[in-house]
Amino acid sequence: MSVLEQRLLNDFQRHFPLVPSPYAHLANELQVDTHRVLELLSELVSRGTISRVGPVFKPNMLGVSTLAAMSVPGDQLQTVAELVNNFPEVNHNYEREHRFNLWFVAVAADQQALAATLAAIERVSGYEVMTLPLLKEYHIDLGFNMGAKAAKKTAPVAHSNTQTASYDFDHQQDGALIGAIQAGLPLLERPYLAIAEQLGISEQQVIQKISDLLAVGIIRRLGVIVRHHELGYRANAMVVWNVPDDHVDERGKQLSAEDAVTLCYQRPRVKPAWPYNLFSMIHGKDRDAVVSCIEGMAEKLGLDNTPYEILFSLQRFKQRGAKYFAKEKALP
Repeated sequence: MSVLEQRLLNDFQRHFPLVPSPYAHLANELQVDTHRVLELLSELVSRGTISRVGPVFKPNMLGVSTLAAMSVPGDQLQTVAELVNNFPEVNHNYEREHRFNLWFVAVAADQQALAATLAAIERVSGYEVMTLPLLKEYHIDLGFNMGAKAAKKTAPVAHSNTQTASYDFDHQQDGALIGAIQAGLPLLERPYLAIAEQLGISEQQVIQKISDLLAVGIIRRLGVIVRHHELGYRANAMVVWNVPDDHVDERGKQLSAEDAVTLCYQRPRVKPAWPYNLFSMIHGKDRDAVVSCIEGMAEKLGLDNTPYEILFSLQRFKQRGAKYFAKEKALP
């Protein structure tokens, strides 16, 4: 990876400029011309190194979502995974090392639509779906360090799934904007202008609306969205912990403060099949190093006597950004 690619991927995963010519701003920072930035971003999308330049939305702020798991015989896994992939509500779908070996995320407009989707998946696949909706998030940030010094984590705070931002969401106007940007900003010198022309509003209105959605947390971050597998992060482990319910906040905050932890959240137990209530993710490049890291964290935090399991990802069947609103016209 060239120094320019490394900087482009490392420095702009968040805080993407909300100015009329954002790629020119990147070019100025990188000391190259705007055409080179746009050309390189297009190449990185084509190679699969990045999925898009655009927003990441906070779960359950727009519609509802859930993590779900299925236990599928090995000789049926590929077939069932393809059936699950066919549902547009599914945006992530992975094989993991466990009796529950197929894990996916589904997003829908409301609980009724989500329940209908999960029921349809059960019907077409013939296998039961275990549903594990988000209860609290402690840390969710899939930014990846590309060689620069890692930033110090801010103190984690528990955010309940029932929290809502103080924002008067306009389903027509804001929904149209989200539909236009959810798959990524256009790779044009004036991307916000292209969006504005599609929506019939001004460029400044687009910039202001995105700024508002960032301010209230509906958009978690705006920037270059990297694809971790393509960057060599293939030893990725979901670590699930069986923590006493009255200590889950404490343990969630402790795990979230660890540099190696990229995701941490509380989900419900589903007894007797699933006794775990605290989920954490570690993305690494070496399996043994990830296992050693997990064992070290457990000892450091006094969790070595807490029941836990490590579920390594084996296959990625689907990975894309969540789609919340229909997009009527394609952007350049």
